[in-house]
Order: sequence, then structure tokens, then C-alpha cells
Amino acid sequence: MRPSLSILLFTTLSGAGYGLWFVIGVVLAIGEYPEGRGIVLVPLAIGLLLTSVGLLSSVAHLGQPRRAWRALSQWRSSWLSREGVAAFLCLPVVFVIAWRIQSFHDVPKVRLAGVGLAFVAMLTVYCTARIYSSLRTIPAWHHWRVLPVYLLLAIQTGGYWLWAVMAWRADPPREPDGIDTAIPWLLALAVTTVASALLKRGYWRHVDRGECPATPETATGLGALGRLRSVEQPHTEANYLTREMGFVVARRHSARLRALASHLLFSLPLLMLGSVVLFPPMRPLGATIALASVMLGAFVERWLFFAEARHVVTLFYGARGEPTR
Repeated sequence: MRPSLSILLFTTLSGAGYGLWFVIGVVLAIGEYPEGRGIVLVPLAIGLLLTSVGLLSSVAHLGQPRRAWRALSQWRSSWLSREGVAAFLCLPVVFVIAWRIQSFHDVPKVRLAGVGLAFVAMLTVYCTARIYSSLRTIPAWHHWRVLPVYLLLAIQTGGYWLWAVMAWRADPPREPDGIDTAIPWLLALAVTTVASALLKRGYWRHVDRGECPATPETATGLGALGRLRSVEQPHTEANYLTREMGFVVARRHSARLRALASHLLFSLPLLMLGSVVLFPPMRPLGATIALASVMLGAFVERWLFFAEARHVVTLFYGARGEPTR
């Protein structure tokens, strides 16, 4: 599939924004959020900015952006429509928390609001992932690892955003273990990063095997006659299908980009986490480097997610189930 900049921005920025809201909701729900009203409002606003920019970029991808609102009416059958509905459900929860939040957060109503925010934020990411994982016509996407990778990467990027905000706050905690240096918090980020790495590398192995259930033989029902080949191509020149559905990335470029994504998404952030554990005073710099790394890595990973996927319609143009990169 041809990677589109608007969709890359949407999945990267919105995923980070909803992941940030999810992490905020979880920390509020368990009563471990640092005291102070501003320390809640700032990351909430950052999440709103990330999700808004991402959703606007996705609207720009439409042929008729002014009709985007009609997508919300198909929530009974469309994961795209459900994603839009879930995204709008997040807004009132965020605004209620921003309006009612006080300096002290360890109270039942704040914990309940945190549970609601975490649920609707992760529901939105779930719907986004199902847009792709439900497509049987794209075997690379119709795989069980696609959904958990989407969820974990959203939590991972959102977690690093919250870590960076906490590390740069104007009023550092008086106690030695604030949320930005507490071992349980850093350990949770590390576990999420490692889990994302394991799932993503497993997904890449699946793509390399080229497990495509459709072949020209199964598509035509003539498999009993042997291996089929096209006598004449359907078109004499490039068209929309060959441009959008038949995008192919060279194997050598794919390997380099995977290595880059792995280092940016997993290796460097883990290194920064370890550095902060050993040298707590470097938490602002370490958190900033880790955040920049995971966001750039997520963008590269999303590019590969689209570039390495192939639609089965390419079978009509001579492609087969095995990889051709």
C-alpha cells in the first residue's frame, strides 16, 4: 500500500495523544498522580493538541473533507465510523476532568473520571486498529498482532509524553521519588517498550513469510489445472490500483528502515530509562531524548506498516502470495 503522509500523521499523533490520555486516566484511577491542578491540565492539553492535529490530517486525506461528518452515521457496521464516535466521546470526559480537577486527586470522583478517560481513549485506539486488522483483502494487516501492537505503541508513546512533561515541570517533587523518577513508573515504561518490541518483531517475521491465503489459483478456482499465469495484463499503463495497492518497497530499504525503527522505538528509549535510574538528575534530558526517539520511530514504523502491505487485487497484475521485495 502506498504510504500517505496524512494517514501517517494521523496514526502517529493521534495514537500518542490517546495513549497519553489513557496513561493519565490510569495514573489518576490508581491514585498515584502528583498533586497540583496544572500538572493534570498540561498533559491533557497536549493530548488534545495531538489528537486534534491527527484527526484533522486524516480528514485532509478524504476526497470530500466537508462530508467527513457523514462517516459518523455508519457506526453499526464501520470501524472507521466507530473510531470517530469514540474520538468524540473522549472530549466531554477530558473537559469534565479539566473543569473539575483540583490540587488533590486521590478522591473517588477523580479516580472514577480516570477510569472513564482510560476506557474511551483506549476504545478509540482499538477502533483505529480494527480498521486495518479487519481487512481480509490485505493479509499483512489481517493478523492477530496488529491490534496489540497498535494498543501497546499508543500506550508507549503516550507514556513517554507524560514522562517528559513530568520531568520538565516547574515544581519538581520534594520527595526523591516523583513519578518521573519512581522505579515502578520507569519499570512500567520499560515493560511496555519491551512488549511492543517483541510483538513488532514477530509481526515483521509474519510479513517476511508472505503468508497470503489468496493466489491466482484460488482467486479463479482453477488451481486443479496447476500454476496459473497472466497472458495479458489488465491495463497497459499505471492506474489508481497499481499506484495505491501495488506499492513495493525494496528489501534492502525495508531492512534498514526496520533497524532504524527498532533503535528509535525500543533501544534508545530503554537506554534513556536506564540512564535516569542510574543518574536521576538527567531525567529532563533523558525523557526528552526518549520522547523524540519514540515519536520519530513510530512514524517510521507506521510508514513500514503501509509500505510492506499488499492488497490481493495485485494478483490480477501478476503478483503472487510470496514476497516480491
